Amino acid sequence: MTHLVVLGLESREDAERVVQLTDDLAKQQLLQREDAAIAYKDAKGKVRIQQAVNLTSAGAAGGALWGTLIGLIFLNPLAGMVVGAATGAISGKLSDIGVSDQLIKQIGQELQEGHAAVFLLARSATVDRVVEALKPYSPTILQTNLTREREDELVQALQS
Repeated sequence: MTHLVVLGLESREDAERVVQLTDDLAKQQLLQREDAAIAYKDAKGKVRIQQAVNLTSAGAAGGALWGTLIGLIFLNPLAGMVVGAATGAISGKLSDIGVSDQLIKQIGQELQEGHAAVFLLARSATVDRVVEALKPYSPTILQTNLTREREDELVQALQS
């Protein structure tokens, strides 16, 4: 089962460090992260979102590959690549996998200026090691899909 944990942090920089930390934890096989995103308010109060996975560029790359292959069949690989890249970029832009963009925007609206939220979608984790790695950032649990009991345990672990 996939678990969602939304952490509140003091700054955008801390949020970026936490996402980088989760990349490192994933490389150490301590966390199986499926998706991550950051939400913060800019100086004008507008919610900004940074996704860990850029679906637009991934879609364009995949579309270009398939377009080139199809273009080879019709003896025009360059046109196939261009059409494939455009189609892939559009489909990537319109895709919403992982953490819901609507949820990110909703929680982002509730943030105070200068603060940030990190959205982590993970399949599994070595909880004690992940919690220890996160503690220096003093995150606040904003939302989870954990049971109330597991959420309380997580809150206690991060505060101790």
